[in-house]
Amino acid sequence: MTINVKNLSEPTVTCSTCKACCCRLEVLLISETGVPKKHIATDKWGGETMLRLNDGWCSALDRKTMLCTIYENRPWICREFEMGSYECLEERAEGM
Repeated sequence: MTINVKNLSEPTVTCSTCKACCCRLEVLLISETGVPKKHIATDKWGGETMLRLNDGWCSALDRKTMLCTIYENRPWICREFEMGSYECLEERAEGM
C-alpha cells in the first residue's frame, strides 16, 4: 500500500508574499487595543469600525510597504486572522 505524502515545508503565504487582502475587509472594533482615533470610523448607530479609505483599503495600511502602521495596536480580529488560513486563502482568491 502506498501513502501519498504532501510536502508542507513551503507555506503558501508568507510575510514576503502576503497581499494584505484582509485589509480590505470590514473590521469591527469590539475591544480596546489602542487603535488611534484617526483610524476609527463610527456608524450611525455608534458602532466603531476601522476606517477604510476611498480605495477600499484600511486607513492603517501603508500602501507602499503593504504593512500595518499600527501593528502593535491592531484590532483583535486582525490579531486573530491567521496568515495562510482558509479565510486568508479565500480572500486572496477573490482579490485576484
